Amino acid sequence: MLRMCGRYELHTPVEEVARRFDAVLTDAARALPPRYNIAPTLRVPVLRQGRHGREIEAMIWGLTPSWAKDRSGAKPINARAETVFDKPMFRNAIQRRRCLLPADGFYEWQQGPARKQPYHIGMADGSLLALAGVWEYWAQAGQEPLVSCAIVVTDANALMARIHERMPVIIAPRDYARWLDPALSDRAAIEPMLTPFAADQMRAYPISTRVSNVKNDGPELIQPV
Repeated sequence: MLRMCGRYELHTPVEEVARRFDAVLTDAARALPPRYNIAPTLRVPVLRQGRHGREIEAMIWGLTPSWAKDRSGAKPINARAETVFDKPMFRNAIQRRRCLLPADGFYEWQQGPARKQPYHIGMADGSLLALAGVWEYWAQAGQEPLVSCAIVVTDANALMARIHERMPVIIAPRDYARWLDPALSDRAAIEPMLTPFAADQMRAYPISTRVSNVKNDGPELIQPV
């Protein structure tokens, strides 16, 4: 299986993330620390539309659909833009439960002659990325409810194509409100936002292979090599 977006980083404090996205923090999200090496199954800050405006909630990265019998099944971390409206795992969420995962950057590995070279990819101006996501709420009697999410991925843009075939969908600020709007369920209105982000607004540079170990975390991981 082709690995897609499986690691990213958010070192900006969640209070500052909330300010930039004009959102309120839940107590669970407020407790989340900055991380330079976010991996699947971790609890991450996620922006969604709440009853009284935008809110940042803590969610598990790895989607458990509401209809799952238990929490032990497959927990996909990515949803393909090409099939997200058709697969039972995602089709309800893409229409009603879209979200954004704030990030300072994401990681991808380029296959080299001897080893894989990791890259840090982010915005050219250093601003936060808004990775397109979908979320689900799972609850069963006698068990703790679970809120989880997955990142939507698409074809690589010109910048990413030399590193990897895929990249996360990045939502532009002008589309935040539309993407988060749970009343917007029309496929024809949502699909245009599921395209590769403009390559000339992004940058990528090689970093240390230390990022390949999920146990490593710290600002040294995003330093160019």
